[in-house]
Amino acid sequence: MFDSIAKRYDLLNHSLSFGMDYYWRRKAIKYLTNNPKTILDVATGTADFAICAAKLKDVKITGIDISKGMVNIGKEKIKR
Repeated sequence: MFDSIAKRYDLLNHSLSFGMDYYWRRKAIKYLTNNPKTILDVATGTADFAICAAKLKDVKITGIDISKGMVNIGKEKIKR
């Protein structure tokens, strides 16, 4: 299912959540333990959380998802 909407997912997510997805990600990052060294982002989708978490100092992030289309979009976003 998500492969078919991968290219539009970010727009849909931002629109349908009325932009709250940005807030939720920032809030989730604040709840991480002090200075995590590794983060496993399960159901990473287009990697929004992983990209936000990458701003933390000295952290290794691994994102996994069953949707190859979503992961491919995430990889492209990370390259930017």
